[in-house]
Amino acid sequence: MLCDNIHSALAPFLARYEQVCVVADEVLTIPDWPFSTLRMRVSEEAKSIDSIEQIWDFLLSNGLTRKGLVIAIGGGVLTDMVGFASATYKRGVNYINIPTSLLAMVDASTGGKTGINHCGIKNSIGAFHAPIETLICPQWLNTLPPQQFLSGFGEMLKMGLIVNSEKLWDALLQYDLDRMDVKTLTPLINSCVRAKEEIVAADPHEEGLRKVLNFGHTFGHALEELSLTGKAGLLHGYAVVFGLIAELYLSVTKLGCPREPLQQLTQLMLHYYGKPQCKCTDRERLIALMQQDKKNERAAEINCTLIKNIGSPLINQVISTDEANESLDYLFSL
Repeated sequence: MLCDNIHSALAPFLARYEQVCVVADEVLTIPDWPFSTLRMRVSEEAKSIDSIEQIWDFLLSNGLTRKGLVIAIGGGVLTDMVGFASATYKRGVNYINIPTSLLAMVDASTGGKTGINHCGIKNSIGAFHAPIETLICPQWLNTLPPQQFLSGFGEMLKMGLIVNSEKLWDALLQYDLDRMDVKTLTPLINSCVRAKEEIVAADPHEEGLRKVLNFGHTFGHALEELSLTGKAGLLHGYAVVFGLIAELYLSVTKLGCPREPLQQLTQLMLHYYGKPQCKCTDRERLIALMQQDKKNERAAEINCTLIKNIGSPLINQVISTDEANESLDYLFSL
C-alpha cells in the first residue's frame, strides 16, 4: 500500500493488536511509538542465524504471543530477516513491512519471501511468510544515498523487461537517474509493485509463473555472493543489473530476443553502474555458485529465466557451463 502518512496508515492495524514489537535499522530516525523496539545493525554479512536469534530473543523477552504483531522498518535485508524470524517464532506471527529503501519497496518487502544467507549462499535458508501489509511511504527515499537508489532501480529495470508492456520499460529508460525525484518516481514504484503483486497472487510459492521474477538473478546472485568474500560487497541491485546483462545476452543467443534491450541496458549499466570487478580466475567459482542456486531443480544444473522479447519471459531455461562462460565473457568484455 502506497501512503503519505505512516501513522494514519498504521492506525487500523494497531487497533487490532494488544502486543506490538518493532524491529528497525539502527541508522534510521523512526517515529516515537510506545512499543518495544529493537535497533539492529544491518548488512548483507549480518543476514545470518545470529541476527535471527537476536530477533527471537527480543520477541521472547517482550512476551510476544502468537496473537501479537511485529513491525519491520528498514531496507530489504532487514525485512527479509524480520519476515523469517516472524515465520519461525512460535510457528508464525503476523508482521508488517515498512520498507525504507527503493530496493525494499519494489522487491524485497513484497511477496512473502523471507530468509538469511548461509555458507556464502544468498537466501539459502528461508520460508514463504507474507506480511499482512507492506506500507510504502516514498518520502523515506529523500535521504537515500545515490548508490542505494541505483540498487533499487536495478530491480525496477528487471520488472520493465518482464512485464507485458513496453510502456514501463520505456518509462524507466527515460527516467532521469541524475535527479532522483520522489514525485515522478512514485508512479513507477506503483507500477512495479502492482505487477509483482499480480504475479505473486497467481503463484505465491514459486511453482511456476513467479519464477519470471528471477530474471537476472542466477548470474546476479553468483556475482553478489562472490563479492561477499572480498572487502566490499556488491549491492544487490548492481548485481541484478550485471545479471540482467548476462541473461539478456543468453536471451539473444538462445531465444532470438532482439538485441535492442541488451544494447539499451548495456549503455545504462556502463554509465551508472560500472562493470563487475571480476578476474578470469573467478569464472570457475561463479559457475559453482550458479550450480548451487536454490532455483535449480536438479543437482549441478544452471536454471535461468530468459526472455524472448520485452514482456515475454520464459522460465526453467537450463544452460550449459559453456553457455554460462560465454555469457560471462560478454559481460566482462564490456
